[in-house]
Amino acid sequence: MTTIDAVTDVRSSTLPGSTPPLDSYDHVSSGWSETEYRADLGNPAVEGGYWCGGEGSVSFDSWPYTELCVILSGRVAVEDSEGRRREWGAGQSFLIPQGFSGTWLTLEPTEKVFVGVHS
Repeated sequence: MTTIDAVTDVRSSTLPGSTPPLDSYDHVSSGWSETEYRADLGNPAVEGGYWCGGEGSVSFDSWPYTELCVILSGRVAVEDSEGRRREWGAGQSFLIPQGFSGTWLTLEPTEKVFVGVHS
């Protein structure tokens, strides 16, 4: 039987923080900053946790996993390789498919929780 000890708070004060390497992106704007606090989900094909970042942008030729994002505070935009753009703020959620080509823009300091699934 699994006990309450197996339940994890997903926030910066309960998870180890790390900064993804800048070379994992195809383009990084000046001033880009972020920290990820990853939860151990017990499956190498699934990632998730808490994320916070400052204003700036990163681009991907191919998004590394299908990602569900829930914005807790702040505002972000996602722009595809053809220049089409959508924005989300606190209380909103969205899904980015694995292989998406485009840019993540953090428009103001933002916090989110996320789950990424590698296919």
